Amino acid sequence: MKTDLEQVILRNILTNERYMRKVIPFIKKEYFEGTYKLLFSEVVRFVQKYNRLPTQETLTVEIQESDRFNENTYTEAIDILPRVFERNDENEQWLYDTTEKWCQDRAVYLAIMESITIIDGKHQSLSKNALPDILQKALSVSFDTNIGHDYIENVDNRYDFYHMQEERISFDLEYFNSITKGGLPNKTLNIALAGTGVGKSLFMCHCAASALSQGKNVLYITMEMAEERIAERIDANLMNVPIDQIQNMSKEMFKDRVQQIGKKTAGKLIIKEYPTGQAHSSHFRALLEELKLKKKFAPEIVFIDYLNICASSRMKGMGGSINSYTYIKAIAEELRGLAVEFDLPIVSATQTTRSGFSNSDPGLEDTSESFGLPATADLMFALVSNEELEKLGQIMVKQLKNRYNDPNMHKRFVVGIDRSRMTLFDVDERQQNLTIEDKDDDVPMFDKTPSGETLKNIKMF
Repeated sequence: MKTDLEQVILRNILTNERYMRKVIPFIKKEYFEGTYKLLFSEVVRFVQKYNRLPTQETLTVEIQESDRFNENTYTEAIDILPRVFERNDENEQWLYDTTEKWCQDRAVYLAIMESITIIDGKHQSLSKNALPDILQKALSVSFDTNIGHDYIENVDNRYDFYHMQEERISFDLEYFNSITKGGLPNKTLNIALAGTGVGKSLFMCHCAASALSQGKNVLYITMEMAEERIAERIDANLMNVPIDQIQNMSKEMFKDRVQQIGKKTAGKLIIKEYPTGQAHSSHFRALLEELKLKKKFAPEIVFIDYLNICASSRMKGMGGSINSYTYIKAIAEELRGLAVEFDLPIVSATQTTRSGFSNSDPGLEDTSESFGLPATADLMFALVSNEELEKLGQIMVKQLKNRYNDPNMHKRFVVGIDRSRMTLFDVDERQQNLTIEDKDDDVPMFDKTPSGETLKNIKMF
């Protein structure tokens, strides 16, 4: 019975101090019902005030002097006390596991009840917009028993960690693998900075196609283009055909090409569209859970196209009361939190500022609306294009922040770009030398002239 379990939990809280200190932070009084809720509240108040468990006699006095008990609940509490102070010998790990599951079940039940109240319009302050957060908080209830890393005692674990081969999602581009030491690790947020039309979406589509080709499960979230348009770009990339030729294929040829791609990879690609500016991390979290439940699909990398047109789950509904700096920073923090929670890398992009749009040598100051975004990202780089680079079929990459490697190594480099096939590729080392030079990092890469920006014929490497 439910009451029997409540009794077991309360009994162990009162008689097992180690158990009590581990579970009390995770248990809400609302999880209990009736008199058990009142008893739990009295125990918590006593522990918070005196930092020790009450005896049966002490708790009896507290109940007698409390105005929170009526005649019926007082009588029931006095009757329950001898049973909850009985000594016990339950297995401690069983207790933790059972208590955690009970907390999860109660949290979900209460969330459902609250959601029904909101849907019926009977909630005094919350609207239907609050439902995803309410349900997500309930589903995320769990015990965290880790008390931290002991520097001296955990030396073996730390050494093993240093020599562990960290799982990464590699690029098919030499310089990107070089600056990231082999690819993108899990639990990271990686941001491309570029102006309109430079190639943010192209970069992410190319990387998504590359990850799929490696046999990885890929989730691509789009808020700028339709699902079919993103798929079309990835089709052009993987089929290695100009994008405008895809519609000229017969249905049989198109299906055969896609089937051939499917045979070459063990991975799956899911593309999900959300309205611009409407979706936030709670929506993405719900999507990840739903994909796992309905399609048995767990992505190994997530692309979000793109960060600036996401919403913030923490600051929704605040409207003009919040500045753009705080808002964009919040989005970045929420996305990185999502990456940590689901143990995967997230790749997104951000728009340059108005000044950054015309800047041929962009820096962190050119990050649209928020300097807090690069503070949150693990890797951030700018994608730079101009007429001269376009003639060469190249796009320039400038590192802005790098937690994986020395950001001064390959500070700038170029990759080939085929916009018709929506693909990027490595260029010959000589092309690097012809395009870029690193005489002085403070010297702009480009000369600005009235007629536009033209490349200096300088070297970098």
